[in-house]
Amino acid sequence: MNTQRIESPATAIMSRRPALVLLAALALFPSAAVLGAEKAVVIPPPADDPVAATAPASETAVIAGGCFWGVQGVFQHVKGVSNAVSGYAGGEAGTAHYDMVGMGNTGHAESVRITFDPKQISYGQILQVYFSVAHDPTQLNRQGPDTGTQYRSTIFPSNPEQARIAKAYIAQLDGAKVFGKKIATTIEPLKAFYPAEAYHQDFMTRNPDHPYISYNDLPKVDNLKRVFPDRYRVKPVLVGSGA
Repeated sequence: MNTQRIESPATAIMSRRPALVLLAALALFPSAAVLGAEKAVVIPPPADDPVAATAPASETAVIAGGCFWGVQGVFQHVKGVSNAVSGYAGGEAGTAHYDMVGMGNTGHAESVRITFDPKQISYGQILQVYFSVAHDPTQLNRQGPDTGTQYRSTIFPSNPEQARIAKAYIAQLDGAKVFGKKIATTIEPLKAFYPAEAYHQDFMTRNPDHPYISYNDLPKVDNLKRVFPDRYRVKPVLVGSGA
């Protein structure tokens, strides 16, 4: 990967070279898009998802599931979510930059910080959407065409209760064998979350016709609408709107 600072969406996509190879193939064989589009997995809700007697006005969840463009885009369409910011977690402040994270040796994962109203949607329900439609939790250090530890499936709990719920849910889903193979999602301590560069925010909404978005990410939103119709919101809550 080029180690110079990436300054625009056009050059940002160029860093995803495996994805570009895939998109080139789709241009030659467009019918393959139907076969290759990501499918949702219908999963049970978490059995252990307690509702606090006095829930706070808002709570945050930090998750990683491949390219943050798609994960952010999905949760911007979830009712009860007031903000979803693309960024980096798992590494140090000095390396929380797209070009450095892309090298795969910073400890960071492309992540999304989700702010939500626990009176409308619980942390466990956030994880249900995450596992079901936002990414494939069985892939190790990759998602689709993107490979490397920066694309790993990881939950960064904000507190011990979130860690407990996440661990119990992974055990529940593995025990039920709903994915057919073991979940690769790790649970890592949240040292800090660093928002990504401005051109990464709201990328799906601002670039719906981009080949990477239309092939890899828009199907996730369609899956959200189909699998979780009661949780789907038509108008996304955007970082750029200040919401």
